[in-house]
Amino acid sequence: MFLVLPIGNAMNSLVHRFLSRKKNMVICSIAIISLLMHFPHFSKDLLGIHAWRQTQTQTTINCFYEEDMNILNSRKYERGSGEGIQRMEFPLIQWIIALFYKVLGSHIIITRITMFIISLFSVYGIYRLLNALSGNEVLALIGAWALNFSPSFYYYTINPLPDNIALCFGVWGLSYFFIWIKNKKNSLLFISGMLLSLATLCKLPFVLFYSVPGVYLLMVFIWPALKSGVKSDVMRGIKYLLIQSCIIVFPVAWYVWVIPQWEGNGVVSGVFDNRESFEVLWAYLTFNLTSTLPELLVNYGAVLFFLAGFYFTIRMKLYKKDLFLPLLSCCILLVIYYLFEMNMIARTHDYYLFPFYPVIMILISYGAYHLLSSENKFFKNLSVLCFFILPVTAYIRMHNRWNEETPGFNKDLLTYKTELRAAVPEDALCVAGNDGSHFIFLYYIHKKGWVYNYDELRADSLTKMISEGAEYLYSDSRDLEKREDIKPFLAKMVNESGTVRVFRLKK
Repeated sequence: MFLVLPIGNAMNSLVHRFLSRKKNMVICSIAIISLLMHFPHFSKDLLGIHAWRQTQTQTTINCFYEEDMNILNSRKYERGSGEGIQRMEFPLIQWIIALFYKVLGSHIIITRITMFIISLFSVYGIYRLLNALSGNEVLALIGAWALNFSPSFYYYTINPLPDNIALCFGVWGLSYFFIWIKNKKNSLLFISGMLLSLATLCKLPFVLFYSVPGVYLLMVFIWPALKSGVKSDVMRGIKYLLIQSCIIVFPVAWYVWVIPQWEGNGVVSGVFDNRESFEVLWAYLTFNLTSTLPELLVNYGAVLFFLAGFYFTIRMKLYKKDLFLPLLSCCILLVIYYLFEMNMIARTHDYYLFPFYPVIMILISYGAYHLLSSENKFFKNLSVLCFFILPVTAYIRMHNRWNEETPGFNKDLLTYKTELRAAVPEDALCVAGNDGSHFIFLYYIHKKGWVYNYDELRADSLTKMISEGAEYLYSDSRDLEKREDIKPFLAKMVNESGTVRVFRLKK
């Protein structure tokens, strides 16, 4: 049944001996090393690449905490004078963190600690998944180590993204399914389906993980029973499929309800609403294959393991195993998902690729296991070096992403956030810019209202905003403030913090 079979004299390398004898210590060391590497950043506010997505998640948390704990009513700050309801993925993690805020107070460190704990569960989930899949604890520990120090995973470990909890649920959902294969307890199959449904609720692309149990049940139970004509076997297979998939009704209901509200969301239309040329799309594809995959998802230190995973998959004829086709079907769907969303993923949105992690870790752990078991001393010693260097290469690649001197947006929003928040009444509706993200500026000034970018604030638009209750303008553009059509609306400057000025608006 196992994809990976133990090798007779495999425990002959330093890493193998250490992993096999000190399992609990290795698992604890992964958590401790990760904690030490992230510790300097726990108290920092949101910054770095994709700060817009982080602030989007955090403002939803803040709105739950400050306004309405109804989990169906996720909100945003850019709302004008309206309610600001924006339903995207099911906001489970946002709601949970807001619940913690109710008990402990509103502090960004609570968000980061929560995300850190979820990420550790993902790492342990990969260990459980690989152990259930292979029956080999050493291989499973290698995979947990590799995931923990995948540069992208390492960066997002403490950042507020729903992708983190979706990955966690997805990994554990697959893990419980592989455990079910061994003992056929219906409760495990139900738990697997529930976790995969939660993963899908929290982030839609994780629905692709259902292909693994779906194809396996069809291939091993339903199709052979249909060919044999044994009705009881057919019903047993259908029962398993229903137990596994019955909870999917909840994510289906959620997305049927909310997707029609996603006006102008390119994620839904994907490449069918693509405005890029073929050359640009090809550049995105080659960049993600040659840079994002080896550098951010795999880790340069694990590229040898990743490539070896393909080699040993063919050499050991894993394609003959029962679980190969279900996993291959998932890989094919993941590739189709990437091709569909490639114009949205572009060069930067690496967190869109979180669903690839289980497959990537299977290949890395399998390749590393066999290289570390090799009789070739060169490859064995090189593999030991690569194994231990993963934390270093992850740190080197990612440590600048928490640099408060280059936060990825106007630094003065971070530096002077306290002054900017206190400049006007807390409940005042404000117009703020420039901000192409539509989230960062309002998050840092902690105000609700309107956002503009590229100085594209027209007089007629500002007139309408004022009529709807806008009282103040936050601006980091001197050109905008000097425009003849905008100056008549500026009554008085009430605050200047760095490059950001705050004006009372004339009514």
